Amino acid sequence: MEIKSETQTKARAIKLVAEEAGREIGRVYLYILTNDLHAEPFGFLEDLFVEEAYRKSGIGRQLVERAVAEAKQVGCYKLICTSRFGRDHLYAWYEELGFKQHGVEFRMDFDH
Repeated sequence: MEIKSETQTKARAIKLVAEEAGREIGRVYLYILTNDLHAEPFGFLEDLFVEEAYRKSGIGRQLVERAVAEAKQVGCYKLICTSRFGRDHLYAWYEELGFKQHGVEFRMDFDH
């Protein structure tokens, strides 16, 4: 058996930014990815962050809603996001936005 590596270039990243007075106060990354299993791409939402002083003001919701709209616009068949264990308030928040818990995330960190 031989395992080969094929370079795929069917991916793109979109950074959505919330600004106030020219300063970034929130962000989220939306990655649009494809694979050979589906004709349509899928979206991966990562690194949602809102400055502490601006939390609970709706900025995070607006960023996620915009990312959902972008994913739909490019024809994604699903949108995935992850959250660390022990953040039950965020799980409920994502569910309010239409996400459903599905599976378990496994992760491997590398030292740099």
